[in-house]
Amino acid sequence: MFSYFYESAKNSPFRGPFSRVECAGTDNTTLSLNRSPVEGREIAAAAAVAPTDSCEFGSNKYFALCGIGGILSCGTTHTFVVPLDLVKCRLQVDQAKYKNLFHGFKVTVAEEGARGLAKGWFPTLLGYSAQGLCKFGLYEVFKVKYANLLGEENAYLYRTSLYLAASASAEFFADIALAPFEAAKVKIQTVPGFANTFREAVPKMLKDEGINAFYKGLVPLWMRQIPYTMMKFACFERTVELLYKYVVPKPRTDCTKGEQLIVTFAAGYIAGVFCAIVSHPADVVVSKLNQTKGASALGVAKSLGFMGMWNGLTPRIIMIGTLTALQWFIYDGVKVALGIPRPPPPEAPASLKAKLEKEGKQQ
Repeated sequence: MFSYFYESAKNSPFRGPFSRVECAGTDNTTLSLNRSPVEGREIAAAAAVAPTDSCEFGSNKYFALCGIGGILSCGTTHTFVVPLDLVKCRLQVDQAKYKNLFHGFKVTVAEEGARGLAKGWFPTLLGYSAQGLCKFGLYEVFKVKYANLLGEENAYLYRTSLYLAASASAEFFADIALAPFEAAKVKIQTVPGFANTFREAVPKMLKDEGINAFYKGLVPLWMRQIPYTMMKFACFERTVELLYKYVVPKPRTDCTKGEQLIVTFAAGYIAGVFCAIVSHPADVVVSKLNQTKGASALGVAKSLGFMGMWNGLTPRIIMIGTLTALQWFIYDGVKVALGIPRPPPPEAPASLKAKLEKEGKQQ
């Protein structure tokens, strides 16, 4: 699979996420990208689909397949770290009982056995699969649509802002899909005796608080997830670009499959650490809010105080750093397996290079 991954990246006709394919002539000639030929390839169709690609970059099929990649990326990784997430949530809501990460694991196993560490796995799987579908799929949609609105040159010059805007837009909708499952998961994990399974929790939550039980945490969820996702995507995109520019001593197309995967994982972990820090206070509020009946986000924040909103930061950095790195690794792998186009890091379009060169000569 990874040899296919490498060949797809090497032969991709897309030099950047915002590049457009244009015809070099009206006859049966080779198509050009940014008015320069693609070396080693002749493209005879306007769609410019590479032989190893299953779809055209920016097509509806492309966005749908990216959504599938998001499901597999987010659903599997979040479910994998449920034990760590459970202890992290309990540290956030009961610091007196669960003194630190290792003590939290010890107390949980002593009281509930090893199976207790898996509490909340099913709503986690469902919720984060739905979130991954929207997060990754809509990010690709918004990134392309916003880039088209800005134009090729501005999309390159302001690409960080573009990543931030596209990821924030995608996460807004992703959290609406996640909120009900997140609320049930936190109830199962942090309220002793409330429920052991998702099927038990849902009717109890409806009986106690109605439909509001599933969406009362939506606003703090936005406060947690939107900054997190903005950092996750923008930091990852720019870190990959910087790693290939300053750390990796050769272009991505010349790297082996192992080197490319190392860069993806490293960039994902770096992004994950920053994600955990910027979104942690809101994460603590979400956990406490869903634990306590009738509580409000503002009331919870006041009761916790500034220092209280940093409870459980260390396990969350470990969890989110690992999660983010694995998510990008899996997402990239799914793109390869499904034949989804994988543009290399963006480079300045030819028209912008010409302008900058002209300005330099004039100065």
